[in-house]
Amino acid sequence: MTTSPPPSPSPQGHPRRWLILGVICLAQLTVVLDNTVLNVAIPSLTRELGAATSDIQWMINAYSLVQSGLLLTAGSAADRYGRKKMLAAGLALFGVGSLVAGLADSTPQLIAARAGMGVGGALLFTTTLAVVMQIFTPEQQPKAIGVWAAVNSLGFATGPLIGGFMLDHFWWGAIFLINLPVAALGLVAVVTMVPESKNPQGERPDLLGAFLSTVGMTSLVFAIISGPSHGWTSARVLVSAAVAAVVLALFAYWESRIPYPMLDLAFFRNRRFTGAVAGAVLVTFGMAGALFLLTQQLQFVLGYGPLEAGLRTAPLALTVVALNFTGLSVKVMVGLGGPLSVLVGMVSVAAGLVSIAVAADGYAGMLAGLLLIGVGTAVAGPAMAHAIMSSIPPAKAGVGAGLNGTVAEFGNGLGVAVLGAVLTAEFAAQSLPTALAGAGTAQERSRVLDSFASGLETSQLLGASAVLLGGVVAAGLLRRAEHEESEGQQGPDGHEGREGPENHDGHEGREGKPPVLAA
Repeated sequence: MTTSPPPSPSPQGHPRRWLILGVICLAQLTVVLDNTVLNVAIPSLTRELGAATSDIQWMINAYSLVQSGLLLTAGSAADRYGRKKMLAAGLALFGVGSLVAGLADSTPQLIAARAGMGVGGALLFTTTLAVVMQIFTPEQQPKAIGVWAAVNSLGFATGPLIGGFMLDHFWWGAIFLINLPVAALGLVAVVTMVPESKNPQGERPDLLGAFLSTVGMTSLVFAIISGPSHGWTSARVLVSAAVAAVVLALFAYWESRIPYPMLDLAFFRNRRFTGAVAGAVLVTFGMAGALFLLTQQLQFVLGYGPLEAGLRTAPLALTVVALNFTGLSVKVMVGLGGPLSVLVGMVSVAAGLVSIAVAADGYAGMLAGLLLIGVGTAVAGPAMAHAIMSSIPPAKAGVGAGLNGTVAEFGNGLGVAVLGAVLTAEFAAQSLPTALAGAGTAQERSRVLDSFASGLETSQLLGASAVLLGGVVAAGLLRRAEHEESEGQQGPDGHEGREGPENHDGHEGREGKPPVLAA
């Protein structure tokens, strides 16, 4: 039995683009949920599987470690072999991994299943954004990316809440099995509705580049997540960091020497691209680290339970969702322009982090900070993602999405590690519960809490500084890129100028500016 091909994209975009976006967001939601849903199941896993602390760490990290290490490779594979094929493969792998995880009866089985889910997650994360860039026109892409980003925020916010609800009514495996109907529905929708797209050049696969990028990024993320628990000067961290540095240097050298690189290093000569990447690293560094500290502030300083703390952080994600789904953030971006949108958004995020830092004694100031962060994220996040994706040729959309995800993973991991280390240095104790247990009097307990709150404030302010710096750097580079592009479109004699040198095959050379992405 044969099926008719889906309608071809028109100059107005694919005729079913908004329905396809809904399918893509459904697939994306499953990936994001699994980044956070397991945290609430830790007590159940410890009790029912007899999992040790190290087992729990591997259950959580196996997913993010594999996913972050494979993002660039997954994006490259999607570009070469077809984004629809890789999206369908990602959903299938994610569904099978979820089934194995839900039925696991030992910690090694669950860890292996989580690693398999990470492979599927890498394929989904890269192909969803790449498909968005293919089916929407350049004018519609910012709004579509805003919806895609809002789904990410919704997933991070609702993951702990959904996990808590499932654990209240079912056994721990249900938090994985709930992915099965979503993955099955998404797979059917992808096969029937999503159009196929891939790099028309059919470039040779860069197998060595894929191997080096996977090993290098996995080693780097492993070093970052191992630092807080094993010590930054431990052999485990130093060896993995050294491996990452050597392998990633080899990756950069290899990519600069071959005719068909997986990641064209010429992209980094584009100020629009480098500005967005620099801003994204710094904003995710500040936000991820600060929000990691916020959960401790809510529970240890203000005395809320885990579910209460999760509910009180929800206004951030709900603000992002509301502004992006209503299109208000896109209107602001169009009115202000990309560079100013990034600057205004990240100044708002930094102001929110400062408000949280100085609101150690109550929730009102914290709520104001969360709302400011939500507004800033809704405005700056899609603007930076669009700047990254629109700086890369359409044929490399998968690699662009992989790089966007890699930047986010790197910033998140580094923010939690560095700001957590600052808190530890300021607090001068192994952990707050341990310090409180050793406090013999109410006065000593009060002094311990004050010291912890002071360390939190210092760390939060450092995160705010990183975000503010990211806003200034990104906006400056994006503004210069726009200025150079406007000058390049018109030559000195008043006629339209060339965009850049072309290769013998008619495509842009390494020294030229990457063409603006079109649907």
